[in-house]
Amino acid sequence: MSQRILDNLKVIQQRIENACRKANREVNEIKLLLATKTVDANRIKMVIEKGKTLIGENEIQEVKQKYDELKNISHQKHFIGHLQSNKIKEVLKYDVSCIQSLDRISLAQKLQKRLELENKTINAFIQVNTSAEESKFGISPNEAIGLAKELANFDRIHIKGLMTIGLFSAEKEKVRTCFKLLKSIQQEIIAQNIPKIEIKELSMGMSGDLEIAIEEGATIVRVGTAIFGERIYPDSYYWNEKNSIQ
Repeated sequence: MSQRILDNLKVIQQRIENACRKANREVNEIKLLLATKTVDANRIKMVIEKGKTLIGENEIQEVKQKYDELKNISHQKHFIGHLQSNKIKEVLKYDVSCIQSLDRISLAQKLQKRLELENKTINAFIQVNTSAEESKFGISPNEAIGLAKELANFDRIHIKGLMTIGLFSAEKEKVRTCFKLLKSIQQEIIAQNIPKIEIKELSMGMSGDLEIAIEEGATIVRVGTAIFGERIYPDSYYWNEKNSIQ
């Protein structure tokens, strides 16, 4: 199992390099985020030790379960699932450095208050629902710029990018449309020159569509299955967030 994971990692690295070459981009422009939902700490450690130190968790319960085993290994942890406001305290407790799923002002307000109380700051991405699927969270594309403007008022939350979950489809051009849309929203927000809002990162693309995402401007690709192996359910199950229990 361990060798298979390391072999899979090499394959993913090669896929990223090939996609960058095709898109005329530098490989160092792309960060690989290990999507570690249902992956135990020992398997995560194995890949971290190979220098892939950015991990992403979907559920607070898993963050807590793996915390002690991973806390002494240098890595960076992003929260990439839907965040319920009553879990904010725990996100901050377990050293999450970035919330990629900020999608509503009510969550930002509660997050700001907790950060003030603890005298902390945190990085965040605005999650955008580019596929218009009811099964996915994220603000609608036409409301993303307005949310970015509102978030400029929260001094404890540092907006660094946008995140989306592309359409689960074998039709590549439909998937590409989602990523193109996120890129266009990024460009619109940058053009607005909103104070304290920095949208350099685009977190989009997973095991099945990372090449398309890189071609369309991704700076972070989230890969789980293609490294750690098939899980009981397909990716579409794990990202059907409306059925997710936090």
